[in-house]
Amino acid sequence: MTLRRATLVLALIGTAIAGYLTYVHYGHLKIICASGSGGCEKVQSSDYAELAGIPVATLGLVGYVGILGSLLLPPEPSRQVAALLSLVGFGFSMYLTWAELFRIHAICQWCVGSATIMTLLTIVSLIRLFRIEDPEPSGKAGAAVATR
Repeated sequence: MTLRRATLVLALIGTAIAGYLTYVHYGHLKIICASGSGGCEKVQSSDYAELAGIPVATLGLVGYVGILGSLLLPPEPSRQVAALLSLVGFGFSMYLTWAELFRIHAICQWCVGSATIMTLLTIVSLIRLFRIEDPEPSGKAGAAVATR
């Protein structure tokens, strides 16, 4: 699987998670939580669930869609935009994970899933950004770049 395809798959999974959480928020629905401990509800109803009145799930959705959109750009800007968005998303995910553990004292499996996806996206995006390809023997250097 190419790094570009990995980015696509991970961003689609992240979009699905963030989309579900956004849907639950705006639909005023009960969140499906695997643990049954109420951790998801506690996290989703905490002060940390919104930033400036915007649900963090919606911010995540925008971030994942932005990463998907970056795949439509030419190779170099695509790698740069994906790396920037994933790094910001990773940092924010780490902050929210800290808040779950040390402020809210509850774990939301959906949030953990999203943080895991964003971590993987960050790793893939940084590899895409900094990977140096050897020129192809046939002189088709551009072909190696196009696969990233």
